[in-house]
Amino acid sequence: MPYVPVPKDLTKVKTKLAFNLTKRQLICFSLAALVGLPVYFLTRGAIGNSAAVLLMIGLMMPFFFFAMYERDGQPAEKLLKNRLRHKLWPKKRPYRTENLYKSMSKKEVTRIAKNQTAGGPGKTSAKKHQAGKKDQGRRKDKRK
Repeated sequence: MPYVPVPKDLTKVKTKLAFNLTKRQLICFSLAALVGLPVYFLTRGAIGNSAAVLLMIGLMMPFFFFAMYERDGQPAEKLLKNRLRHKLWPKKRPYRTENLYKSMSKKEVTRIAKNQTAGGPGKTSAKKHQAGKKDQGRRKDKRK
């Protein structure tokens, strides 16, 4: 019985159109041929065969790069677009959330500061509520 490897992550499997190449690769290789071959045939008489081949290869390499390179599921042009957007656009955040805990702690600090300037919370509470009398009243109720 023949063994056929099946990838675990089927989202990474791409459909092949012709010559075991994806649609994206076929388009990029066709563009590379459309740019590179005329340059080779037009320049080989003027600059020589070796130099024309090197020029053709140099012009075709970006198309091969865009056809084959992929990182984290994103093709090269998306990565290039994201990189340029990061470098060129402003770094300010257009929307900033409000930290509720920070605003609540500021309110607490201002409330405590107001209480301390009015005579302090400890002195007023000691005069209004005497702990000894309340505790004694409760104990008498529990004993009866």
